[in-house]
Amino acid sequence: MFAVIGDPVEQVQAPSMMNALFARHGIDAVLVPAHATPARLATVVRGLQSTGNVDGLLVTVPHKRAALDLADVVAPAAALSNGANAMRRAPDGRWEAGNFDGEGFVRGLRAAGHEPAGRHVWLVGAGGAGSAIAVSLLSAGAELTITDLDGHRAHTLTERLSPHFRGRLHRAAGPVAADLAVNATPLGMRPEDPLPFDPALLPRSTVVVDIVMKPRRTALLRTAERHGLLVHYGAAMLAHQLELYLDFFGLGGPRA
Repeated sequence: MFAVIGDPVEQVQAPSMMNALFARHGIDAVLVPAHATPARLATVVRGLQSTGNVDGLLVTVPHKRAALDLADVVAPAAALSNGANAMRRAPDGRWEAGNFDGEGFVRGLRAAGHEPAGRHVWLVGAGGAGSAIAVSLLSAGAELTITDLDGHRAHTLTERLSPHFRGRLHRAAGPVAADLAVNATPLGMRPEDPLPFDPALLPRSTVVVDIVMKPRRTALLRTAERHGLLVHYGAAMLAHQLELYLDFFGLGGPRA
């Protein structure tokens, strides 16, 4: 059994997608949503980790950073992005944390024909998902400008990553003319949310990307389309993580 932990969990798409993947591969497993507030996160995770038939966890907003403290071993990508979106029980009983948000995001871009190498990307949001996406975009050869309403958070992420990607990482307070503009915040999940940025201020050549999966056509993407910009939907990031999750949980490889 596997669980995806978040607050809220009504919007999570992983159970339907992962359970379909389990069925397609003939894997006797199920992924269920588990609601945990920040105050209850440690209690919920420790309880699941102590359950004998729970072999792994997925982690979503707002728990990706806190999940690191609940792991015994942290993979390099999770350490660099300072967050985890998956945890697994190792054969020795220890719990290992990994992060596949960034790799799934880049794979999704490439599958849609948006190669990030050599492109300038404006990333709005320096939280758990944004940090992982930043690491993978930079690793893929992109130039990156980061914006966050919390200036300290943007500064901290930039300072942490700059030594690894010298000369390709910047910060900005407002709209940036870029090849891709990415919303890596939760804004757009609720109807009353403001836009994370105004697509009308971007060049018409910019591709607007949202990582919010539900609703599929967020207000940001609808607005971008009205202004004639190409858009890229949030579900691609998760869809391109599914096989990575299978491998991480030891369920990948050839099957009869």
